[in-house]
Amino acid sequence: MTTQHGHGLDSNTITLTRFFLAEQQKHKGATGELTQLLTSIQTAVKVISSAVRRAGITQLFGTVGETNVQGEEVKKLDVLSNELFINMLKSSYTTALLISEENETIIEVEPDKKGKYIVAFDPLDGSSNIDCLVSVGSIFTIMKKEDNSIPTVEDALKPGTKVVAAGYALYGSATMMVISVGNGVHGFMLDPSIGEFILIEKDMRVPPKGKIYSINEGYTHMWDDAVKEYISNKKDPAKGSPYNARYIGSMVADVHRTIKYGGIFIYPATSASPKGKLRLLYECIPMAFIMTQAGGLASNGKIPILDIKPTAIHERTPIYLGSKDDVQEVLDVIKKHDKSHS
Repeated sequence: MTTQHGHGLDSNTITLTRFFLAEQQKHKGATGELTQLLTSIQTAVKVISSAVRRAGITQLFGTVGETNVQGEEVKKLDVLSNELFINMLKSSYTTALLISEENETIIEVEPDKKGKYIVAFDPLDGSSNIDCLVSVGSIFTIMKKEDNSIPTVEDALKPGTKVVAAGYALYGSATMMVISVGNGVHGFMLDPSIGEFILIEKDMRVPPKGKIYSINEGYTHMWDDAVKEYISNKKDPAKGSPYNARYIGSMVADVHRTIKYGGIFIYPATSASPKGKLRLLYECIPMAFIMTQAGGLASNGKIPILDIKPTAIHERTPIYLGSKDDVQEVLDVIKKHDKSHS
């Protein structure tokens, strides 16, 4: 029982760090390194959140190379976010190798700061939306290095079945972090008055079926027939109650809504991007891990996203994720089309 006092503050607030410290106690032999790592990510997210909130005022979304009044170079938000993630992760003493959407190659951690985890992240997903105040986010996935050898790309190219923890931060009307360490999905909201992430949703579950489909319909002419058929079914009153279309174009925001309300988010292969557009390692795998932990499904159209072994750090994949029944339905349509072709 938590107690609310007259001033509206809870004397027994469960913060993100406190929550994961308690989780850590449940595991015999836990060293606390993962909690330490999540704390460093949380700090990066707080600073990015603050920068996102001030972006319009401080012109943080100017292009790289511009100077501000003080004559300092203005950093674009995505550059700032990337540097924050890298610095916070390296200085947490828990990581061996980092992979960022913003860096072409792997980032090695200095030997004196080395830990046992590998983190792949997209520091500011949807950043092209920031000028119009659409929600953006950060996505991360955490794996463990199996031995003490010098880290290489191979260490990072693991299927999602090897993920230890994954999460995202959504800089929306409030700042929220949604995290799973493999025992359900938990949501924390940043309380700016105390500067802490507070547990507001324990064990988030995606509804088994939703009423929303989320896809960029501008690409209809480039979809294959199965996707065309599925989407047209969702609009046809003769095939059941038509679904609502919702597409923000910021993956974190679209996936967060899908977890909350159910339905399906699709970024299929197109004739222009036959391998899909979203990145496997630091967009699709973490989101698939969270969606699966929340009771949903995530597939590339043939196999679960979590079963794909990445072959390159910036590899792309088609993705179908969301409510179990909705994803299953589109997979059935794909299977039917594959059969008729073979």
